[in-house]
Amino acid sequence: MRFDVLTLFPGMFESPFAVSILGKAREKRLIQLNAYNLRDWAEGRHKVTDDMPYGGGAGMVMKPEPVFAAIQDLRRQSPESRVVMMTPQGKTFCQPDARELSAQPGLIFVCGRYEGFDERIRSMVDVEYSLGDFVLTGGELPAMVMIDAVARLLPGVLGSSGSADGDSYADGLLEFPHYTRPADFNGMRVPDVLLSGNHEVIARWRRRQQLQRTLVRRPDLLASAPLTDEDRALLESIRQELAERGV
Repeated sequence: MRFDVLTLFPGMFESPFAVSILGKAREKRLIQLNAYNLRDWAEGRHKVTDDMPYGGGAGMVMKPEPVFAAIQDLRRQSPESRVVMMTPQGKTFCQPDARELSAQPGLIFVCGRYEGFDERIRSMVDVEYSLGDFVLTGGELPAMVMIDAVARLLPGVLGSSGSADGDSYADGLLEFPHYTRPADFNGMRVPDVLLSGNHEVIARWRRRQQLQRTLVRRPDLLASAPLTDEDRALLESIRQELAERGV
């Protein structure tokens, strides 16, 4: 999959994607990451990419000309790529979005700076995303997060084809707790069920833990999670148990 990034600071993308899982994915050519300097499309001797806002006000605004020219060039190279704008005004990015975007042949990320984008740039954009209700100094960090979330869902990127299936949000719920050796650490023991070797019992325990953790930490997720009748019965049992414990 091809990831193109338009930014004033392409160097920010060198180290994060040169190591670990995504670094290996690039070496294997499972993903292609290109970070481009927007100034390469700016006009004039000083390659200016921002200007004062019409109507006055604080801050500078990203000019439309270099962004338009850059997107047009990249779309000629990869016509089917979707253009993604990073902005606090966008839809909050979540796991279903990552899965949807992972099915695309390519993505072009437009990373803003300063006060924001000239509004006309939005006519070139397919979708706008935000990481949450807060503001950062630029769109580079959100773009890195989204690239990581999307790339790890691509075939061959993770070590096992099922590695992403048990992630939090993969089935609408939070993930169950994990343990590894030693079985006893500072008096904190691994639950006996995980040492039993009974995979059916372990699967039921993990599902219960998923439901309980989601109910306690993110009950809002339960409204849209694809729950079975058995899940709902388990949830009712968990609610009663927690109520008896005063939780």
